[in-house]
Amino acid sequence: MVHQTINTNTNKASSASSKIRVMNLSLLLRASLAVIVGSLVACSSPPKPTGSGPLPSEPSIALGDGSDAEPLPPTALQPKSRWVPVRWAELPGVQQDALHEAWNAMLKSCERPSPAFSPLCGEVRRMSLSSEAEQQLWLRSRLQPYRVEGHDGRVDGMLTSYYEPQIIASRQPTAEFNIPLYALPAGRTAKGGPWYTRQQIETLPAAQAALQGKVIAWMNDPVEAMVLHIQGSGRLQITEPDGRVRQVRVAYAGTNDQPYKSIGRWLLDQGLVRDATWPGIKAWIAQNPGRTQELMWSNPRYVFFREEALEGVDINFGPKGAQGVALTPGRSIAVDRGSIPYGTPVWLHSTGPQVSLSRLVLAQDTGSAIVGAVRADYFMGWGHEAGELAGRIKQNLRLWVLWPKGVPVRGG
Repeated sequence: MVHQTINTNTNKASSASSKIRVMNLSLLLRASLAVIVGSLVACSSPPKPTGSGPLPSEPSIALGDGSDAEPLPPTALQPKSRWVPVRWAELPGVQQDALHEAWNAMLKSCERPSPAFSPLCGEVRRMSLSSEAEQQLWLRSRLQPYRVEGHDGRVDGMLTSYYEPQIIASRQPTAEFNIPLYALPAGRTAKGGPWYTRQQIETLPAAQAALQGKVIAWMNDPVEAMVLHIQGSGRLQITEPDGRVRQVRVAYAGTNDQPYKSIGRWLLDQGLVRDATWPGIKAWIAQNPGRTQELMWSNPRYVFFREEALEGVDINFGPKGAQGVALTPGRSIAVDRGSIPYGTPVWLHSTGPQVSLSRLVLAQDTGSAIVGAVRADYFMGWGHEAGELAGRIKQNLRLWVLWPKGVPVRGG
């Protein structure tokens, strides 16, 4: 899932805090995470026996004492960052995190692990029903924290957030539903080189001919369509020709490889708004309906989708990220792959007016606007409430990668 971000809020984050303090976040995520914990653990591990002994037929996992006294490894270099080894005590709030929530994202990463983490995945699965104290000890015994810095030594970066929209759509065009969502044009791949711009796609006969028969569904709101293009994935409540209403997912399939331009930034640069959040953009469009097309054409990038069934899929997880595994609400982030490899556990610390986070997350996605050493986009979940909160987050960030002990760190 490759996405951009529209957030243009420039408020600076407050000073660091080790407590998780999220405006409505716990209400948003708690229900889905509880279901995820139950369903994922039930299918990944046998029932936990009474007592404190190891699981039946499973050898016990030998762990250290968590003393954090081993000699530190050397600093490691990545193409866009450097990793400085630190003690676990440096990680803010490391004792307070609800690790069982993060374990679901770790289990997902183990579906497509990198060579560095693959040897640990058996233990990750076996530890899924362990207590948080045992999981904490496992992390300290197996993983070495590294502070992520820019090559210039800067440790502070930026956190934004993204989500999966839920949108009403129609399989057939109508006077109301007249905005198409397209699959990839015939003969075009996900990385096919620059193609027609958004304006050309909507106006040139040659572009329209190339997209003949490629409409997945029709939407009725140009702003919601742009939201879907920016987020890169969404859930459609779609009306079929026979009147049935189904839920399907449209996932990122590729783009026209034109540069991404923020429509919120365009409005700010034109001096047309002071509030470039989605509510502010919608309010401007309501007052200036004749300029909607001009606004949308200011972003030449166009996203193509593929349809995925939601029947038989655990809907408590999000779409697949760039790592190829389903995203976990509140525990998956998008990163710059030149700084942090996919599948890497990351300690995230960020404070701001909307949310304060100190928690274990997994680097499982990327995005064209997610660039830099200390940069992350936080997967909030799906639906209106997730979108309202995600759209307001733009704040200070610090990151620590957790790398397997004894495994060389390789850049690239």
